[in-house]
Amino acid sequence: MPLVSVILPCFNAVEFLPCALDSLRAQTFGDFEIIIVDDGSTDPATIAYLDALPGDIRLLRQENRGLPGARNAGIEAAQGRYVVPLDCDDWLEPDFLEKTVAALQANPKAGFAFAHLVLEEDARGVLAKNYNFFEQLFLNQLPYCVMMPKAVWAAAGGYDTTLRHGYEDWEFNIRIGGRGWFGVAVPEPLFHYRVRATGMLKSLSSNLHGQLWGDIQRRNRDLYRFPALVGTWWRWRKRPSSYPLALYFAWLAIHRILPVFWFTALFRQVLGVASQAHRATRKAI
Repeated sequence: MPLVSVILPCFNAVEFLPCALDSLRAQTFGDFEIIIVDDGSTDPATIAYLDALPGDIRLLRQENRGLPGARNAGIEAAQGRYVVPLDCDDWLEPDFLEKTVAALQANPKAGFAFAHLVLEEDARGVLAKNYNFFEQLFLNQLPYCVMMPKAVWAAAGGYDTTLRHGYEDWEFNIRIGGRGWFGVAVPEPLFHYRVRATGMLKSLSSNLHGQLWGDIQRRNRDLYRFPALVGTWWRWRKRPSSYPLALYFAWLAIHRILPVFWFTALFRQVLGVASQAHRATRKAI
């Protein structure tokens, strides 16, 4: 049995998949399997490419169920003790698996390990990431690509398959944090994240931000009650944060006061000038 299973959901993405697979072939850590989940691809070139995959890659095919459904299917079939979700348009540095496995083994109480991001295509620069659970309740500050025990995924109930418009990784990380499993950072840029105008985050999720964050709050209602938020803030107030923690209470109040459409418009304006990705890109130019 492999120690690690890497799960790659794929939907009509033949132009990106070879890069992701090449990065896995180059890993310094060898005890892992690759599982590609074909989430109902309709593109003939993608289907032909998947049909010709070598035998050491496991291919699962299913009707289109969206990204969270594809991830769940791949993880359910995984044989590894640890699992890594990797979208097929992103890729890893050669020592990503080695260093995230080591981080988990050195922190047995951690729920997952993650690395800094290298922004690609429409954005540039390195995004340093730290774990602060209070911050995570307000902004999705973590990469979706994490190394986690399969048992943590199972105990949390997997990704929410109703979140087909995005933020399924944000909601999942909140859910496992609410159960006491927190993240440990590998402070190196080991994960390459492709930012594209046509990608789900920019083209869909950010346009529905107010609605989706409201859905996340309703799914994790106890974590967003005011006494619980104050307690969480107190426990995490001394940890590194992307923004002053006090601002998050104001952000939540604005979300609850403004109509969803107005809040989403405000979020997109703020995203365009104050997001970590924007600042990193501006610094890199």
